[in-house]
Amino acid sequence: MNKISENRSFGGWHRQYEHASAVLDCRMRFAVYLPPQASVETPVPVLYWLSGLTCTDENFMQKAGAQRMAAELGIAIVAPDTSPRGDGVADEDRYDLGKGAGFYVNATEAPWSKHYRMYDYVVNELPALVEQEFPVTRVRAISGHSMGGHGALTIALRNPERYVSMSAFSPIANPSNCPWGELAFTTYLGADREVWKGHDTVELLKTTAARIPALVDQGSADSFLAEQLGTDTLEQTVAATDYPMTVRRQDGYDHSYYFIASFIEDHLRFHADHLKAAQ
Repeated sequence: MNKISENRSFGGWHRQYEHASAVLDCRMRFAVYLPPQASVETPVPVLYWLSGLTCTDENFMQKAGAQRMAAELGIAIVAPDTSPRGDGVADEDRYDLGKGAGFYVNATEAPWSKHYRMYDYVVNELPALVEQEFPVTRVRAISGHSMGGHGALTIALRNPERYVSMSAFSPIANPSNCPWGELAFTTYLGADREVWKGHDTVELLKTTAARIPALVDQGSADSFLAEQLGTDTLEQTVAATDYPMTVRRQDGYDHSYYFIASFIEDHLRFHADHLKAAQ
């Protein structure tokens, strides 16, 4: 593991690392914010943040303004990249497929299956590395934006023993029924829509016995709301299943990091309550 950069922030440290990923069969980059409370004597819990289409580990760390509150609450933040990278990694000449668009699934279709295994990377390989190398506990929460919101919710729902809480901004909540999701799932997972259900928040909510506390924020002025995100269906499913998820509509907010920065404190405090209770 090689340290790429280091910046002091609110008494803690933002650091960027590169490492060889056995799961993805390429080198990967991730960022970690360690609050001032973090030490070998006092390890801290971790919030994993999953970013959206076209993003890297840098978008959230540079734009969301999360470090001040993470420092106050004593929470580490880990932000992986959104997909495998490298000259030998399969790609497409479009923003919503290939590099930057891993969709947090394990691809089963060639040529994608060789590298595109972001599900295993986020669930297993990256946390094992983080917990080995940094002063953090195994108490975890997960959050994300857009494609990353989809990833955060589905990963937590599939692995309720690993996360104490989950949240999302503008998640792709019903990817089996939107253009982004249909393209990605067909390409990475094949044509069988039954397989897709295992990576669809709406479908998972219908069948899960887990009750992980959840918070979702959605802006009313989001240009992707009508066609891509499935928020109406998410709200209907939450009501029908009585799932402990709060879905908030935020008037006038769009899909950008201006939206995330406006409500990230709420999400960090939400996770801090559950992380603290689990320690």
